[in-house]
Amino acid sequence: MFLGEDLLAYLVLALGGALCVGNILAIVKPPPRPKSEEDLPRAPIVRTVTMALIGGIAAAWALASLVS
Repeated sequence: MFLGEDLLAYLVLALGGALCVGNILAIVKPPPRPKSEEDLPRAPIVRTVTMALIGGIAAAWALASLVS
């Protein structure tokens, strides 16, 4: 089996980490200008922080599963 029996933990770690980092970067460095009129000028703060927390919890959980 590819990556052994820890494949699910590696996938959750990768997706959770990407979700956390991507949402934090959306808050810290928004795009310079919207690409179209329908785009928001910056990310909604509450939704972005919530998604970053969910990603961080998933990544931490996966990392703890891999370490133990």
